[in-house]
Amino acid sequence: MDPVATTTKEKLQKVLDVLKDDLATIRTGRATPSLVENIVVSAYGGSAKLKVMELATIGVMDNQTLVITPYDASVTHDLQKGIEAASAGLNPIIDGNVLRISIPPLSTERRQELIKAMKYKLENGRVMIRQVRHEMMEDMKKDYEGREDDIKRLEKEIQRLVDETSETIEEWGKQKEEELLQI
Repeated sequence: MDPVATTTKEKLQKVLDVLKDDLATIRTGRATPSLVENIVVSAYGGSAKLKVMELATIGVMDNQTLVITPYDASVTHDLQKGIEAASAGLNPIIDGNVLRISIPPLSTERRQELIKAMKYKLENGRVMIRQVRHEMMEDMKKDYEGREDDIKRLEKEIQRLVDETSETIEEWGKQKEEELLQI
């Protein structure tokens, strides 16, 4: 594979990785660690800003309940405050040395809001893909100046990679929408 195509593929994979993490933050009515793992919490009296996954283990008790077990019991209240402040609509309750979060069922109205947010995130992913395509086309035209056959071949290869990535995004969107619409 040509270096231009390899670089394009790597950049498109990074876009997919970012989008996948972004989509994981959208609640589907089921308990999953991704709902809280990247929430930043001010811990140890505000001296450290750490993600929940850096401060505790996150487990799924059942479809509707997350259990967060802090590595250090002194940060339990910090975790509770940080998760509440994250505006994720989650209310952790301290139960001994663990936090329990019950995931409330989604209303039809809330499901539609989440679908709208998901579509916005998907569109941002498409924009990033177009930016990668534009950037790679510009670089390739500079690198292969005067070599029209190579330019045409690489333009087709870059477009093929972009199309494959776009199809992946569309599939993810359909799957996420199905998850959101399940009751």
